[in-house]
Amino acid sequence: QVRLVESGGGLVQAGGSLRLSCAASGRTFSTYAVGWFRQAPGKEREFVAAIGRRGANIYYADSVKGRFTISRDNALKTAYLQMNSLKPEDTAVYYCAADQLAATSDQSKYDYWGQGTQVTVSS
Repeated sequence: QVRLVESGGGLVQAGGSLRLSCAASGRTFSTYAVGWFRQAPGKEREFVAAIGRRGANIYYADSVKGRFTISRDNALKTAYLQMNSLKPEDTAVYYCAADQLAATSDQSKYDYWGQGTQVTVSS
């Protein structure tokens, strides 16, 4: 089992940057793919980015390509989401999730979820 805790959210002006962290408990973090998802007020939760167990397979939503970078450090049992050139439409609660199989944009495939961290981008 994996417990996930997100951190790094906050309030930032448009054009700014934030780095989210997803810290995992348990000894098997390296056997899980990790995904980042977000949910804006009044909207469905949506895929942001995903990374495979060893970081070889990486996927992004079109809306964040070129601005966001997902990475992981298995020794630290932590995944990251570097967010640059933030826009007001990036405002959402961001969640990380762990998938025992493979990196995917399909949130129904993920087995474990964190509690989320708020990101607010002001215009």
